[in-house]
Amino acid sequence: MPKLKLYNSLAREKQEFVPIDPNHVKLYACGPTVYDYAHIGNARMAVVFDLWARLLRKFYPKVTYASNITDVEDKIMVAAEKAGVPISEITQKYTRIYNADMATLGVIPPDVQPKATEHIGEMITQIEQLIARGHAYEAEGHVLFHVPSDPSYGALSGRSRDEQVAGARVEVAPYKEDPADFVLWKPSSDNQPGWDSPFGYGRPGWHIECSAMAEKHLGLPFDIHGGGADLKFPHHENEIAQSCCAHGRAEEVTSFAKYWVHNGFVTVEGEKMSKSLGNFLLVHDLIKDYPGEVLRLTLLSAHYRQPLDWSQQCLHQSQKLLDKLYRKLNELKDVETEAGDVPETIMSALCDDLNTPLVIAEINKLLKEKDGAELKSSLLAIGDLLGILQQNPDEWFADDQLGEDVDIEKVEELIAQRDQAKKSKNFARADEIRAELLAIGVEIKDTREGTSWCKAS
Repeated sequence: MPKLKLYNSLAREKQEFVPIDPNHVKLYACGPTVYDYAHIGNARMAVVFDLWARLLRKFYPKVTYASNITDVEDKIMVAAEKAGVPISEITQKYTRIYNADMATLGVIPPDVQPKATEHIGEMITQIEQLIARGHAYEAEGHVLFHVPSDPSYGALSGRSRDEQVAGARVEVAPYKEDPADFVLWKPSSDNQPGWDSPFGYGRPGWHIECSAMAEKHLGLPFDIHGGGADLKFPHHENEIAQSCCAHGRAEEVTSFAKYWVHNGFVTVEGEKMSKSLGNFLLVHDLIKDYPGEVLRLTLLSAHYRQPLDWSQQCLHQSQKLLDKLYRKLNELKDVETEAGDVPETIMSALCDDLNTPLVIAEINKLLKEKDGAELKSSLLAIGDLLGILQQNPDEWFADDQLGEDVDIEKVEELIAQRDQAKKSKNFARADEIRAELLAIGVEIKDTREGTSWCKAS
C-alpha cells in the first residue's frame, strides 16, 4: 500500500499523512448554510471530502467524518422572512433537500452531521473560556474576539495585518477595540432566533459554530479539517484562533487540527459562477438532466485543489467514460467475480494528494491492458472507492441514458456540425441534423451553456 500524502494548507506543502491515533482518524469539513438549494460548488466540497473519507477507510480501522449543518445565520433569517414561514421550516426543508441531492451524487452521509442550533451550550462555554483568558470582550450586547491578542493569527492564510482587515470585510462598529475583531455572540430582537446566555439574549456568530461542534464530536486535536478555498480566510483562520486560544494554546496552531485541506473554486464555461450572469448552477436542477454519477465524475475530473471549469464538454466526457465502463461490465456480466483490490496504479494516484485526473487516465489505460475476470474485479473495486459504477449496466442504459447501441462520437460530431450550421445561418441544415439525431433516439436541448443531449423520451 503506497503512503498517503496530502497538501496541508497550514504548512503550504504536500506532506505524508501521519494520524494522531492510527486506530481512529478524525476528519471535519464545513457543511452548508441551509437557506437555499446547494450549488455545484457546495457539491464539489461534499464529493471531495466523501472521497477523502473513503480513501482513509482503506488505511485505517476507524474513521469518523463530521460535516456540519449551519442552521442559524442571518441569510436564513432573511429567507424565512421573505417566505413568511418559521426559520425551522426553511432549515429543515433545505437540510433534507441537501442530503437527498448529495446522496444522488453518491455521497455517503457523514458519520456525524451536527446542527449549530443543537450546540449553543458548547458555543457559550467556549466564548466564556475566551473571555476568561483575555481573548474576547463584551461590548454593547456583543462578544468579540480580540484579534491582536492572538500572536499566531494569520498562520493559515499567511495574510498581513492590512490584508486581514481588508479580506475579512470587517463591519465598522464603534464598540470594536480593533477593526479586525470579529463577532462571537450578537444580540437578538424578540422576533429573531436567540438563546439566553451570560452575555444577554442573542445568537452565535458564524465562526464559533464549527469550533464548538468540531471539539464536541472529534475532540482536540483532530487530524484533518477542511472545506472550500473560500473558507480559508476568515472562517478557518478564525476557527483556529478561537479553538487554540480558548484552551490557552494560542501559539500552537496545530492544537486544533493537524492538517488543513481546501478544494478549489468552480467556474462555468470560464466565468465565475454568479446569479447575475445566469450561470448559477444548482445541484437540484442538474440531477434532473444528468445522472448523479456523471455529475460526480465531472466534479472529480480536475484535481481537487485546482479550479474546476464546469462545461458541457466536461459533462460529455464524463458520460462517455461511464458509458464505456458500463458497456465493458455488460460484456463481462456472465463472468463470475467480485470486487478485488484497487489496482496499484489507481491507489498510488489517489494517495498522491487525491490525483483524480491521473486516476481517470489510469482507468482508460486499464481498459486496454486487462480483460475478463481481472478487469471486472478491478472495475468493481475502483467503482466502490470512487463512488461510481454502482448500478448494473441494464439500469444504467435504461435510466434516461443514451442506449448501448448509440454511437456517442457520431452524436457529438452531428452536434458539432449543427453548431457550425447555426453559425453559418444555415438553419435548414441545423433542423435536418436535429431530425437525424431524433431518428437515432437522441433529443437535444439548446441552453446558455451549449447544446445538451439525452435519450429521446
